[in-house]
Amino acid sequence: MSTDLICLLALIFCSCSLLLIGFHHAFTFKDREIRSRLKSLQNKIQQNQVAGGIHTPHSSGKHSSLMRLLGSVARAAVKFSPFNRLARLVDRNLTGADIPLKSEEYIILTVGFSVLAGAFFTLASRAIHSGLLAALSVVILSALWVRTAKAKRLNKFNTQIGDALVIMSNALRSGFSFLQAMDMVRRELPNPISREFGRTFQEMNLGTPTEEALENLNARVGSEDLELVITAVLIQRQVGGNLAEILDNIATTIRERIRIKGEIKTLTAQGKISGIIIGLLPLILAGALSLIAPDYLRPLVAHPAGLGMLASALILEIAGILIIRKIIDIRV
Repeated sequence: MSTDLICLLALIFCSCSLLLIGFHHAFTFKDREIRSRLKSLQNKIQQNQVAGGIHTPHSSGKHSSLMRLLGSVARAAVKFSPFNRLARLVDRNLTGADIPLKSEEYIILTVGFSVLAGAFFTLASRAIHSGLLAALSVVILSALWVRTAKAKRLNKFNTQIGDALVIMSNALRSGFSFLQAMDMVRRELPNPISREFGRTFQEMNLGTPTEEALENLNARVGSEDLELVITAVLIQRQVGGNLAEILDNIATTIRERIRIKGEIKTLTAQGKISGIIIGLLPLILAGALSLIAPDYLRPLVAHPAGLGMLASALILEIAGILIIRKIIDIRV
């Protein structure tokens, strides 16, 4: 394949990627414009205290053809129940990962990039299996990105629960209510715990029952430590007791769990590194042999017996990685 054709394919791929990014910004442009106009109105209210002195900016009311197209695609996809179930699952994961995307936007962007990647690698390699592998890789990498962001945010949230419980117990001893104690956590601690407690605080202010608001908080975060706290709070609201002392005891328990988890992580680091090395070593050796002697590994791909050996090796490697992860996964 000539260099000019490869450059042309790369240019087409980059252009389509920029077009999809433009689709995403088109989705969120209206919300940004509304927030900007509300902020300008608030500034005018502060500057002009005379009634009737505020004029709402005139909106053109025109949407681009791309936004209408994407909106029609989303409305058509919502009619299918499998898409709705997938959208609910994706929306829950995006909320837990604190990614500012709607489920429809995430699905459309993922499908679009996977199709572009599949088309590009199919044209570049003249093989359909390469395009399918590239499209599948984009979907897997997208899911891993969301999962990694969710795990990172959850870990940061768990490290902040102990400080939040100390603040709440001290506030309760000072005479504050439970709602005021949550508001103090919202104001004193950084994200992500301040954002989640702020959402729960707003739900309670809007009339949501405390039990339901706490259950919603637990569903959004998905933390075992937070579930322990919420369970204790709900039991205390039913049977009574000293909530400040209960929160202190839970904070001590959570700190000990975090300390033990840190020790376990240190002791199992060697096992994790061994699993990574065992998983990457065959790929590294295959890549090195492909560069040194390209014809050496060709029978593994061209012959049916070689393909069976590759499939067996892949299955055994995945099984070994899962076994190592199971050994080092010690629940506290």
